[in-house]
Amino acid sequence: MSSTEDTLTLWRPVGPKELELIQQSGMRTFPPRLPDQPIFYPVLTEDYAIKIARDWNVPASGSGFVTRFEVKRSFIEQYDVQEAGGRSHLEYWIPAEDLGAFNAAIVGLIEVVRSFP
Repeated sequence: MSSTEDTLTLWRPVGPKELELIQQSGMRTFPPRLPDQPIFYPVLTEDYAIKIARDWNVPASGSGFVTRFEVKRSFIEQYDVQEAGGRSHLEYWIPAEDLGAFNAAIVGLIEVVRSFP
């Protein structure tokens, strides 16, 4: 979690194509979801993001990255934390149509904190 009370630190595992789109935004926003991707899911722990980036993104696209960012608590608190297959696999499920508002609630820049392989 963030050291401030106003924001929450979240992570997002991404592949190279999504990272390129994030970079094109100046590291400020996540790209719109594709038609077959109705949910945007930032995760609550770096360990879970590492697992996804390493175990899913690398086999799917040759590389995986873990991004870290801060989001306003006043925004994210409207969503429930979801458990995705285990107690340590916690994430938010943000409907694709809410991604613009989610991006507007990001404080500061999106940082790449890990890369694989």
